[in-house]
Amino acid sequence: MTEHHQKPKSELGGVVVLDFGGQYTQLIARRIREQNVFSAILPCTATLDEIRQYAPAGIVLSGGPSSVYDADAPKCDPAILAMNIPVLGICYGMQWITHALGGKVDKAERREYGRAQLRVACPNANSPSESHLFAGVPTSLRIWNSHGDHVRELPPGFCATGHTESAIAALEDPLRKIYAVQFHVEVNHTESGTELLRNFLFRVAKAEKKWSGSAFIEETVAGIAAKVADKRAICALSGGVDSTVAAVLVHRAMGDRLTNIFVNTGMLRKNEFADTIEMLRDRLKLHVIGVDASDRFLSKLAGVTDPEQKRKIIGREFIAVFAEEAQKLQKGEAHGEIGWLVQGTLYPDVIESVSVKGPSATIKTHHNVGGLPENMPFALIEPLRDLFKDEVRRIGKDLGLPDEILLKHPFPGPGLAVRLLGEITREHLFTLQEADAVVVEEIRRAGLYSKVWQAFAVLLPVRSVGVMGDYRTYGLTVAVRVVESEDAMTADWVRLPGDVLERISTRIVNEVRGVTRVVYDISSKPPSTIEWE
Repeated sequence: MTEHHQKPKSELGGVVVLDFGGQYTQLIARRIREQNVFSAILPCTATLDEIRQYAPAGIVLSGGPSSVYDADAPKCDPAILAMNIPVLGICYGMQWITHALGGKVDKAERREYGRAQLRVACPNANSPSESHLFAGVPTSLRIWNSHGDHVRELPPGFCATGHTESAIAALEDPLRKIYAVQFHVEVNHTESGTELLRNFLFRVAKAEKKWSGSAFIEETVAGIAAKVADKRAICALSGGVDSTVAAVLVHRAMGDRLTNIFVNTGMLRKNEFADTIEMLRDRLKLHVIGVDASDRFLSKLAGVTDPEQKRKIIGREFIAVFAEEAQKLQKGEAHGEIGWLVQGTLYPDVIESVSVKGPSATIKTHHNVGGLPENMPFALIEPLRDLFKDEVRRIGKDLGLPDEILLKHPFPGPGLAVRLLGEITREHLFTLQEADAVVVEEIRRAGLYSKVWQAFAVLLPVRSVGVMGDYRTYGLTVAVRVVESEDAMTADWVRLPGDVLERISTRIVNEVRGVTRVVYDISSKPPSTIEWE
């Protein structure tokens, strides 16, 4: 986006989140934005000058997987605690504050993971309301923990404001405006977590409500325009909400210098190639080129069964296709060099793929993040990289996109390749497309499409015995996956009505040739991911 010395006005007076590698770091930033306060994530190694560029009203120190006493533990510049800017430490952030200011942190005899009970008690005060952080919240709260270390001794000047059965769970030095909690205020499992975060933002940090979807659009468009200069761009457009919102944002910044390329990999949903091109061209008036590269992709994937290999092959082939299309465009254009590739990457893609802001653990590679080759012919524009899906939908609504796009279920970049387990063949792709279409049709028929996060079919490399028309069969197995979620970081399986499950199963077995068994996936994320591969 824009350079640090040109921060937009809406970013001033917000909050900087310093990342120690926690899986929930971006969720903290998102919760802050939900209060209409701007938030920016910087690595914990950010310099004081880098932090000051945002003129923050407050600083939040994230959680993380390390122990502060480890030799290679991530750390901040301790001078951050002397900047006269209010600080809130969360989990590892609390331990780092304690360690940095002379307290003591040790490995716990009894680790705390999951739910716990917090008792709020503020020394030298008649009630928790004397603490700005705990003002207006009950004296007993159910909280969510995830830590194996405990604070044993408080730093000088601090008092403990909350305890669990096993440990100090909150501490503060109100004179220096430094507050810390051992639990995660940002997750829904913590009671009054939003109230605690609000108290820090508005009672302690005096943050201003300047962030909004319209402000994000205005500043993103301006930032892209400044970044691309007079060069042209191509956009990896899939027709889903992420890439479509990204395309519309960049189109506002670049106009006709943006060419959208929609590639048929052969792994799209039923009829999706033709339907998507029609929608993008006719309804959104975007400049779209359709490229049918299905033979090419399927040839590259022949015999490949490893999911990581599938993703990386698809990622490399995507870039190769774009490079070739860009060369074709370049030969016929005299309006500047094509130097940019636009992608609709979201934060869940980033956090599950590579460590970008801090030492976060890698879970899997996504084609539009970890699968890209090192020597790409384009620089990336990823305007939605720090947002969650529901935030992108709100941005899309502000852009005036129709519900047909905004409510469309997420679809993985590698397409059906990660829903077809084992080797990818044309025959199996056709089977999966037909089964998936049945699932979506029945979910729509039941009035559930806009109420669930994702509904789709998975083709398993498992055959089982069946009986059709008095004949023994040995057919394929389809798994049905329907989940509810807010941001794809966590998800729970949907308790579908029995009659809906019955219709889905009956139709797939009767209408999709070669399938004799249908199963329903009742696993949640975590420990499972939403997609099967």
